[in-house]
Amino acid sequence: MREVQRLADSGDEKDRLALEMYCYRLKKYIRAYYAVLGRVDTIVFTAGVGENNPWIRQRACEGLSGLGIRIDEQKNDRRVTELFDVHDGKSNVTLLVVPTNEELEIAHQTVACIRSQRR
Repeated sequence: MREVQRLADSGDEKDRLALEMYCYRLKKYIRAYYAVLGRVDTIVFTAGVGENNPWIRQRACEGLSGLGIRIDEQKNDRRVTELFDVHDGKSNVTLLVVPTNEELEIAHQTVACIRSQRR
C-alpha cells in the first residue's frame, strides 16, 4: 500500500484511482454496518494501513458526518506507537487508531498450528 500511495502522490492516475476505490469501499462497508446495526459506537483503524496512513483514515471518514462520524485532522496527522483517538469534539462515533504487532500474531498462530499438527 505504501508503494501505491507513493505512486499516487507522484501523479500516477491508476494508483490514485486504486486509493480512491479502496477508500470508497471502506466508506461503503462503514455505511452498510451502520445500516444493519442501527448505530456505530466506535470505528477502529489498525494494522499497517490503519495505523500508518492518515490520508486513508481521513478519506474513509470523509462525507460521513451525517452518520455522526467526524475526524479531527490535527489528531489524525499524529504518529504515535500507542492507542489514540482521532475523532473531533462533535463526533458521535469514537475513532481509534490501535497499533498491532502483526508479526507477533503470525508467530503465535504459527506455533499453535505446528503444535496442533504434532498431536
